[in-house]
This record gives sequence, structure tokens and C-alpha cells, in this order.
Amino acid sequence: MVQPAQLNARAVHSLQLSVGRAGKRLVSVGERGLVLLSDDDGRSWRQAKAVPVSVALTAVHFVSDKLGWAVGHSGVVLHSADGGETWQRQLDGRQAAQIVVDNARAQLAAGGDAAARHLREAEGLLQDGPDKPFLGVFFADAQHGWIVGAYGLALATADGGKSWQSLMTRIPNPGGKHLYAVGQDSGGLLIAGEQGVLFRSTDGGASFVRLQTPYAGTFFGALGLGGQGLLAYGLRGNVWRGDGASWAQVELAQPVTLTAGLKLADGAVLLADESGRLLRGDAAASRFTPLAASLPTGLTGMVQAADGALVVSGTRGLSRVEPATLTAEAKK
Repeated sequence: MVQPAQLNARAVHSLQLSVGRAGKRLVSVGERGLVLLSDDDGRSWRQAKAVPVSVALTAVHFVSDKLGWAVGHSGVVLHSADGGETWQRQLDGRQAAQIVVDNARAQLAAGGDAAARHLREAEGLLQDGPDKPFLGVFFADAQHGWIVGAYGLALATADGGKSWQSLMTRIPNPGGKHLYAVGQDSGGLLIAGEQGVLFRSTDGGASFVRLQTPYAGTFFGALGLGGQGLLAYGLRGNVWRGDGASWAQVELAQPVTLTAGLKLADGAVLLADESGRLLRGDAAASRFTPLAASLPTGLTGMVQAADGALVVSGTRGLSRVEPATLTAEAKK
């Protein structure tokens, strides 16, 4: 982890796990600390100038053309203040585990509910070592951000990542289920994870409630539908629409795991699966249709570029889908 990422002539074809936008620039992160930048809407890519770690980076999020964060294995949190050109480490797994333990001990001293269980779980994380990955990151602005990961890891910052606080005693997640994604919609913060867990906060992360879902498998992500409820997606083609209290399953033609979701600029919803398919749904996400795009298998993330094209990350690197293809249905 302490070794910086190395220059790699074939970086654009390497495993890329997440892609986001920093203004008009695209930023992708992936294996061995590789960070790739594009200033032409995904047509060409170059490596970032300085990344202080060589572990896999799993997620990236920018709040402006300059300020962004990336998270990854070994509990790494990185920050960039120059649009992804250079990165500084803000947190690692050992520090994260100690934050979780300190929070659990403070709760035990205050006599909070379930405090002893939280402390046992926190001390277990510390004893296991600093290898636990963060898997999701979201910042609402330059100061307020949230990160989630394996074994229920969840932290928040109110000062741009200079300091972090544990959320694990605020989230009703006994047993430490893996948390894969964190984001925000009109209803507040939303966290998706394994065993059908969705957590909602309407007070900026001060408290969380579990949304009851009829699905017991993994959710890899969830999207707000702009006043029309939520869409959660995950293993074996499972897609569910609901309002947090009632849910309906959205039928897909193939039971293939869904790995990424995105709201497009025109209001449509786009899902990607691990077979390389893109599925387009209307704003209500009640029906999805495969698109004609031809993409490699193993899609991991996607973002809409400034010119309207879709840029997709995956196990074989990065791909660009032209804007016209985003409305072209696959031939039946």
C-alpha cells in the first residue's frame, strides 16, 4: 500500500472499478492504484501524475472540477484538489479501525443500546488488520462526505476528510453486513448492501433506519427516481422499485447480476450488467429494454460525459458509448 502507483503503458486496458466526472473531465480508478483522466469525453486517457498507493481503488466521487475523493482496499481514502492530477492519502485501514473502536468505547461508556456488541465487532476489525476495503464514497459538498465498505464499515467527515467519525453505531447493521454503495436522493442519504439491506438517513447521517425489502440477496446500488420512489439493483438480475415501505419487482429478460446504475440527463434510468448489457428504463423505471451497445463483459461503473456519451469502466478497461446508441434498442 505504501508504494505509489506505477506508470503503466496499458493502464487504459487494466481493471477499472469506478468512473466519475470532475466538471468536464472524467476520472477513473482501478487496480494497483491506477487513476486515469480524460479531457475529451472518454476518447483518450492518461495516467494521473501522483497517486500515493498501489492498492485497488474501488470508487471515486467529485463535487467540483477540482475536489474529489477515492476509496479502496486496505481502508484507503485519497483526496485530490486538482481534478485528479495528484492525490493525497487522508485515511488508511489501521486509522479507520481505530476510529471505529474509539467510537464504540465511547458509546459503551455512555451506556448506549447494543454498545457491548458494537465494541466486540469493532475490536474484531482492529485485530483482523487494516486490509478491509472501502467500496463506496459520496460527498454532498466540499466538507460533508460518507464512505462505506466491507463488514459494515461506515465513516463520515464534516471537514473534507481531515477527520472522520464512525457511523457504525448509528446504522442498524448487526453482524456487519457488507455495504457496497452510498449516495443521496431527494429523501436523504441511501446505503445499499448485502442480504437486501437498504439504509436511509433523513438528518444528514446523524441516524439511519433500515428500509424493509422483500429481497434477501445483495444490492450493489440504489437510485432515487425523482419523487417516484427508489430503484435498487443487485445479484441475478434483481431490480426492485419502491417507496421504502412497499416494493415491486421489475422483471428483466435475463437473470444477470447488475453492477451499476445511472440517471441520464434526459431522465431515463440506465443499468449495466456483468455480461456487458446496458438496459434503459423510463423515468419511473417500470420497464427496461436492452440497448444495442456492444460492450465487454465485467462492467463495473458508468458516467455520462459532458457531450452526452456514456463512459463505462470494467474488467477490460474503459469504453465509450456514443449518445445515439443510448436510445437505440437491441434487435430482438
